[in-house]
Amino acid sequence: MKDWPHAPTHRFNEKGTYMITGATYEKVHIFKRPQELDIIQEQLFEISLHYGWILDSWAIFPNHYHFIAHSPDNPLSLRPFLNQLHSNTARIINEMQGQIGRQVWYNFWDSHLTYEKSYKARLNYVMQNPVRHKIVQDARDYDWCSARWFAKNATTAQYKTITGFKIDKVNVMDDFD
Repeated sequence: MKDWPHAPTHRFNEKGTYMITGATYEKVHIFKRPQELDIIQEQLFEISLHYGWILDSWAIFPNHYHFIAHSPDNPLSLRPFLNQLHSNTARIINEMQGQIGRQVWYNFWDSHLTYEKSYKARLNYVMQNPVRHKIVQDARDYDWCSARWFAKNATTAQYKTITGFKIDKVNVMDDFD
């Protein structure tokens, strides 16, 4: 199969764990207010549940998001899941901002995580993303990220293991500053 040169290749035909990054059109900061970020987070939770994707971590920002999730038996449901997430959030935000018809989302990138160390490093990467983007000093202080939830719900050993993974060499599409 030859890859299309102007779009990311999406190959989510195997059951497993995926890291997803979604971006707004032209990286514009569309979701600026807390209630706008809440919309994405609420829709992410609701729609992932509907399609049977189990979220492990997430981080949501004014112009992009990252999440890691385990697929259901049919990983091909990722495309309709993301289509619904993008169309719902675009419709809601455009109505709120009086921008009916504006393109909100550009594309998404996916990675099938098949190595445990890669998975754990990316899990930490997603949770530490608000710190990486210099929004907060402690990711647990950012309301649209799973870091606080993870710190509260993980065992001490799980927390130390995941947060101990270095993220400086993780290669993720994340040039949204």
